[in-house]
Amino acid sequence: MGRRSTAVLPRRDFLALGGAAAAAALLPGKAFADIATGTKLHGLSAFGDLKYRPDFTHFDYVNVDAPTGGIFNFSPPNWGYNQDTQTFNTMNSFADKGDAPPRMEMCFDGLMVRALDEPDAVYGQIADGVTLSDDRNSFTFSLRPEAHFHDGSPLTAQDAAFTFKLYKDKGHPDLSLSLTHMVEAVAVDDRTLRLTFSGKQSARTVLNVVEFPILSKAFYTVNPFDSSQLNPPLGSGAYKVGRFSAGAWIEYERVADYWGRDLPVNRGQNNFERIRIEFYQNRTAGFEAFKKGEITYREEFTSRVWATAYDFPALTAGKVIKHEFPAEKRPTMQGTAVNQRREQFRDPRVRQAIALCFDFEWTRRNFFYGSYERSQSCFEKSDFRAEGVPSPQELALLEPLRSQVPVAVFGEAVTQPASDGSGRDRKLLGQAAKLLAAAGWKRSGDFVVNGKGGRLSAEFMVDDDTFVQVYSPWVANMKAIGIDATIRLVDSAQYQARQATFDFDLLSAAFSFTATPTRDDLEGFFHSRTANLSGSRNLPGTSDPAIDALIDTVGAAKDRESLTVAMRALDRVLRARCDWIPSWFLANHRSAYWDMFGFPEQKPDFGFPVEALWWVDKGKAAKIGKG
Repeated sequence: MGRRSTAVLPRRDFLALGGAAAAAALLPGKAFADIATGTKLHGLSAFGDLKYRPDFTHFDYVNVDAPTGGIFNFSPPNWGYNQDTQTFNTMNSFADKGDAPPRMEMCFDGLMVRALDEPDAVYGQIADGVTLSDDRNSFTFSLRPEAHFHDGSPLTAQDAAFTFKLYKDKGHPDLSLSLTHMVEAVAVDDRTLRLTFSGKQSARTVLNVVEFPILSKAFYTVNPFDSSQLNPPLGSGAYKVGRFSAGAWIEYERVADYWGRDLPVNRGQNNFERIRIEFYQNRTAGFEAFKKGEITYREEFTSRVWATAYDFPALTAGKVIKHEFPAEKRPTMQGTAVNQRREQFRDPRVRQAIALCFDFEWTRRNFFYGSYERSQSCFEKSDFRAEGVPSPQELALLEPLRSQVPVAVFGEAVTQPASDGSGRDRKLLGQAAKLLAAAGWKRSGDFVVNGKGGRLSAEFMVDDDTFVQVYSPWVANMKAIGIDATIRLVDSAQYQARQATFDFDLLSAAFSFTATPTRDDLEGFFHSRTANLSGSRNLPGTSDPAIDALIDTVGAAKDRESLTVAMRALDRVLRARCDWIPSWFLANHRSAYWDMFGFPEQKPDFGFPVEALWWVDKGKAAKIGKG
């Protein structure tokens, strides 16, 4: 499945801007709490380390000589906010409802933007610097006077203040959660914005909010900020909405007079004249379009297709390249959420029984062609994955919570057992049946029932035929132990709406966290206060004071070492609770593209925005008839 980047995701991974020459660099190795106050800074990072000095000219992972022009037509492999890759019915990507097209954020700029070769550094974009107050609760941004919207109107501090207030009150949870403790957004003057927090915010909260897209106050004064509109919003970014057909396709046009084009952090990026996104209701249709060259870049998420179907004429003729790029060094989570808002799933033994019915080994062999690894952690591919028994540092965090967390937290990190690969491992299914019995579910004919005679039902909700095939054996195993299990295939819009309102039993999803998760990032997934927040990523409805406490500890981490310890402790508790049943992950990007592009040799470690970093190589394009 594709990945939903998180608020983890709502971040633009690809824009960035150089700092003012007068801004001060941060010293490496400092904790965030040690970052200088009262001094204008050209960048920020979680623990004070910045690779780029104020006078840098461009990021190292771009080609500043990249030509511009051409069309990039692709199926986005990741998305955020309320975006949908199968359809769209609104142009407002930042509201909490509706289905917006991916990459709408490319039409907007933020105060600052992330560098993709650093784990958590941000540099000024609309702002040329930021000054921290002595109590570190206020952040004063100086806005570049040349910043303007696509209609020529200036982008001012009034627009920025309006935006942050709007997001706090009406924004998608990916935006609003980080603004919970913002008490003031003030335009001191046209070029000076001050954001003030209550003091209850995480020290790293500001790293989230500085990347939020800044909206036009004038536009949203006369247009509602909801999901009812299909009129393109007024933006200020490198692209603007061009032609589109609702639900079918959309084009983003490169803005010829983009105000930020020559900023150091934008150089070498946003090279395509047009970016076109096609929307397909299923993966097969998308793959057929790729084979014909109707789309020119694709990440392949169906193992069978990757293993057996890349033998079409264009590939054998050398016009299409099949290549694996290394994945980013960011924690990822792919798993199945078990919705505890529904009474039958509140007992952890029921969730564990459902997990035991999933035969990964059989699935890997029969559906994945040996690809994918078994996921065990909520933070795979990172140092935050817990291993073995808790370290003394982890125990120091976990012991005060001993009475509130499962006993398993204090042993070896919980892992899902390997099956015998038969597809119906009798030993594991026997264990699952015993767990159901212990949880009060008694066999009655073909099903297990509770004390009131009600069946234990579990419906898997999916939005693509591929998942019907992959999950059917899992459902069959659940039926074998008496669960009234089914799969429901729904269209994308219904899937999005039911996910946002938590109207499902079981649902699988994949997410990618930032390399340095903040408290706000984690709250969106695991904290009690998001358990019933519509649109949040807390799909299982996790609500546990012990987890809340560990998230607070993560937010208070003073350095990377203490952050890692806290994240591992959190991982142990999440895995023992089995709110998410870990599924699988890939080590690399499985990419295929028509051989008409140029791209930097060195891929950045913390982002892979092909649409922003690549360019059309006219010589290559001509050779394959795409010139």
